Amino acid sequence: MDNPRGNRWLILIAFVIGLSFGVHFMGLLTIPAIGLVYFFKNYKTVTIKNFIIANIASVGILLFVFKLLAPNILKIFSAFEIFFVNTIGLPFNSGSIIAGLLLVGLITYGLKYTRKKHFVHLNTAILCLTFVIIGFSTWLMLPIRANANVVINENNPSSARELLAYYNLEQYPETHLFYGPQFTDQYAYLDENNPYIDDKPKYEKDEEKGGEYVVVNDWKKAKQNYNSKHASILPRMWSAEHAENYMMFSGFLDFKVKPDAQNTYYRSAINAGATEEQAKTYALNQITKYKAQLNDFKNQVAQGNVDYEDYNNFLKKEKSLIEVEKPSIISNVIYMFEYQLGYMYWRYFMWNFSGRQDDIQGRYDNHGNWITGIKFIDEWHLGYSQDHLPSDVKNNKARNAYYMLPLILGIIGLFFLYNKDKKLFWVMLVFFLFTGIAIQVYTNVRPFEPRERDYSVVGSYYVFALWIGFGVYALYDFFKTYLPKQLTAPIVTIACLILVPGIMAASNWDDHDRSGKYTANAMAKMYLDSCAENGILFTIGDNDTFALWYAQEIEGYRTDVRVVNTSLFQTDWYIDQMKRKAYESDPVPSQLTHDLYKYGTNDYIVIEPVTKDTIEVKQFLDFIASDNPKTKYKYVLEQQGVDISQVRRQDLKASYLPTETLRLPVNKQNALNSGIVKPEDADKIVPYIDLTIKGGALYKNRLLMLDIVANNEWNRPIYFTGGSFGDDDYIWMKDYLQLDGMCYKLVPIRTEVDRSNPFDMGRVDSDLMYEKVKKWDWGGNSGSPDIYHDVETRKNSITYRGNLARLTEQLINEDKLDKAEEIADIAMENMPVEFFGYYTLLEPYISAYYEVGNKEKAQRLFKEVAQKYQENLVYYSKLKTDKQERLFEDIYTDIQRYKGLVDVLIKYDIPFAETEGDIFNDHLKMFKYFYGDSDQDEYAPEENQDIPANVSTDTIEPIE
Repeated sequence: MDNPRGNRWLILIAFVIGLSFGVHFMGLLTIPAIGLVYFFKNYKTVTIKNFIIANIASVGILLFVFKLLAPNILKIFSAFEIFFVNTIGLPFNSGSIIAGLLLVGLITYGLKYTRKKHFVHLNTAILCLTFVIIGFSTWLMLPIRANANVVINENNPSSARELLAYYNLEQYPETHLFYGPQFTDQYAYLDENNPYIDDKPKYEKDEEKGGEYVVVNDWKKAKQNYNSKHASILPRMWSAEHAENYMMFSGFLDFKVKPDAQNTYYRSAINAGATEEQAKTYALNQITKYKAQLNDFKNQVAQGNVDYEDYNNFLKKEKSLIEVEKPSIISNVIYMFEYQLGYMYWRYFMWNFSGRQDDIQGRYDNHGNWITGIKFIDEWHLGYSQDHLPSDVKNNKARNAYYMLPLILGIIGLFFLYNKDKKLFWVMLVFFLFTGIAIQVYTNVRPFEPRERDYSVVGSYYVFALWIGFGVYALYDFFKTYLPKQLTAPIVTIACLILVPGIMAASNWDDHDRSGKYTANAMAKMYLDSCAENGILFTIGDNDTFALWYAQEIEGYRTDVRVVNTSLFQTDWYIDQMKRKAYESDPVPSQLTHDLYKYGTNDYIVIEPVTKDTIEVKQFLDFIASDNPKTKYKYVLEQQGVDISQVRRQDLKASYLPTETLRLPVNKQNALNSGIVKPEDADKIVPYIDLTIKGGALYKNRLLMLDIVANNEWNRPIYFTGGSFGDDDYIWMKDYLQLDGMCYKLVPIRTEVDRSNPFDMGRVDSDLMYEKVKKWDWGGNSGSPDIYHDVETRKNSITYRGNLARLTEQLINEDKLDKAEEIADIAMENMPVEFFGYYTLLEPYISAYYEVGNKEKAQRLFKEVAQKYQENLVYYSKLKTDKQERLFEDIYTDIQRYKGLVDVLIKYDIPFAETEGDIFNDHLKMFKYFYGDSDQDEYAPEENQDIPANVSTDTIEPIE
């Protein structure tokens, strides 16, 4: 760049930056560093003034490309498209073509003009801009693909407007970097002065109206505005869903009674018919009682009897009468440095250059921390002894210790570079900061994210790895004066290779090697194989769905099953996709037309039980499709005598649900013909299913699920993946499920959920499920020690073990003992104790082996599981008392679970129980501090003030 024709490299860089839009936006973060390289190459004399200008200009170019160039190109194309189609009357896409031609014309003119006038720098700038746009043009693939109506087409970016929404990530919650609401906004009502703000108009193609774009949403004053009293500069604590976790940093929020709280009681008394004097007396008495209740609550908080979850629920419940103090700016700054940068950046940084404790997600607890492998440092940092560690800790393949050698070598390289070349040092430091800390500040991470987010800041670790390389040269530069010149380079190189990449490779290989690991693919196929032909499978989240998409899209596996992601089912574009044929699966049955679920329509339907009658689901769907004024919320408000002058137009036009109880008729013959119910179970079929809608509102995804179920008329089997236990996830029909392998099938047979064990939902057809399980392909090596059983693989065992345990239990109840043992063996072979954790789920298998008469397997499994609890308790017992107090919940839980395991032996194997009971009692005696003398028969947690309030008060008794 500082020699003749050197600017051609700038043009290449511009092209690569443009291409990075099609890979990941993080590629744009190289721009400030590249700008500084250009500055240092072209300006040999660096002054404070031009240095500051260069830094500002480099960041400005990043903001220009990311926030101005790309989105405004899409805005221009969108505006041209709408103008030329709607106003001029040209066909669809003509406006985009005209905008593209105009852009080419402007660039051509600019290049010719600057060349003619010999404006070299301006010509280069236009060329760079052109090649950024050429690179960005890879995004044309998105609308081309979307307009082809491919099966997997998230957000459907079929036009310039949708492409702009896709670019701006409008499908995600809005965040505010510099000024905006905090999580305490949920404890207040809408802003008094400006309760609603405009949404963005949503355009759709309307082929029927002569081919034009129409606005489908009533976007004026369509969005709730945040309460300005809870807005703040630098709103780091913003997510209402994470209020309890924010309070870990802000502490319990202070609150006070609203000034008009007494008037609230007064008005309620007047509305009830009281006289003014009676109302005043009533209001005074009520506010006095209420303040006393608040003081009692605050005392409970001070005594440690209220946790953050209870506190959060209390604030939400009482928000009509109290004012909650928002977190201060200082609290936000402390949270940013302590959590967003400290825990969510520097912890990850230390994982990569010092060591990692384990692969369990950290939640400010004893998991997911960084370590060094140096005992005294780890004990200081973690706060716990590193002696007598349980095997689950020591053998976790993600437990990697580098003894801080990469960190030390990188720091050496950093200072070496600073001394040798300050310009290059600054370039790399800026690159390091923008690809690390700046990302965490920009994304405004919450406590706690669904998973660890270390991958988002990996760019900064690449930079530090370069400093490690400089560290090697620094050592060479240092030792060359003390060692023979010919030997210095080989000695330093070999030593550094062994001590840094050598140790890192040795530690990391087992948890980074994915060869032979097919557990995710195997689980997806098990879900699909659990479904009958042409079934409809409702999934709950991405973790289930993505694996199923892969199996169908890439491997073409079981493409007759229609996968419906209920999280995406709240969007009109996804609903449209579900109503088209995909692969070999038919469209989902539905009577709701697009105008009834388009953007902004029926996002939620308020429940107003104006009748106690039960309405059939199809009748309700007809009700919301009706134009009759009595079907609109305005009618309900008028009947209630509400002043509707202050109610939004959108709310008045909205539909409502006139009852809490809906009825789904059962077509018995269809259920039998489609194989949903076996002929031998025909007498168990109910004539209808009544479902009670809870929660105050029916959301769009649940509405569409009901639409599918009602219009299916029992012709196609419908399944749920499970993994959640909310009533709404099963559209309030949990009493009508049948466990078929990995999925729950909706059946017209009532099997009421046992309230004492709500996790065991539905009935089990043992013969059907047995045949399905026998055909499962576990990926060939699920139980092998050669693969890495990561945290997701281990979590999957919760579903596997729970479902297979239920099948085993059902087979035992039907006296099919050989089959029961076979299923138990399948579970143990493919999910060995050593690799999958979640030991409480193994108790049913110990019981099963006893039930089928295989005492040897039962005892062996018991010993394997008991050893895990014993190792934990031995470790805890070696800690000092104050450390044990901090880990009391873990200790208490392990003792309870261990005791539950011994209780199984008492039921089936008394001689073995006596031996193992003595061992249990020996481990129990290790914690006399908590339960008193060894002669004491029971352990009463309520007598110990150190026991957290939210821990169960069930007693722990020695095994007699």
